[in-house]
Amino acid sequence: MKKLESLRIAVADTSVIIRSGVIVVLKRLPGLHIRPVEVTSPTSLENCLHMETPDILIINPTFGGWFNIEEFRNDTIHGSVKCIALNCTITDSSILHAYDECITLYEDAETLRNKIVRLTNEPNEDEEESGNNETETLSQREKEIVICVVKGMTNKEIADRLYLSVHTVNTHRRNIARKLEIHSIAGLTIYAIVNKLVKLDEVKRLAMNE
Repeated sequence: MKKLESLRIAVADTSVIIRSGVIVVLKRLPGLHIRPVEVTSPTSLENCLHMETPDILIINPTFGGWFNIEEFRNDTIHGSVKCIALNCTITDSSILHAYDECITLYEDAETLRNKIVRLTNEPNEDEEESGNNETETLSQREKEIVICVVKGMTNKEIADRLYLSVHTVNTHRRNIARKLEIHSIAGLTIYAIVNKLVKLDEVKRLAMNE
């Protein structure tokens, strides 16, 4: 896989151990050229945002007492910044919905890399090597959403399951419909079965339980 364009990623957490650990992992992610920035306080975050806006902000939701993600989103200066919640403690899932992604301290490097790749809209390695495979026209996140839709989950339930906002789920569903030119749940079900995202027996069980 070719190296992705240099990414500036700010890591905001008051714990030097957590902050430094995340940065070490970021520097070791294969195929990614990451320029990490340590953010130790709300003041240093403000300075970081004004000096050179990062592509991605990885931040503890409790940073600075409580990080106001909604206010951050509403500031047009930060509109292009993708936000990843660094969930170090048990946090109300409804709070995490406003973030583009969520990671925990138990995340492995590959999962972290895949989440960063998805946020930067770059194809992952499998997608580049499998151009003839129809299911690879969807990102991994879109495949997850197709599976949830086929299982009969509502957008709210999908958002809760994947730690996304309902708005983000709606956006993914529009992209899925556009890419596949499929606009019905029945059509998505057939697609999911043919491309082995779900098993036929599983779909039959779901239908029997309705």
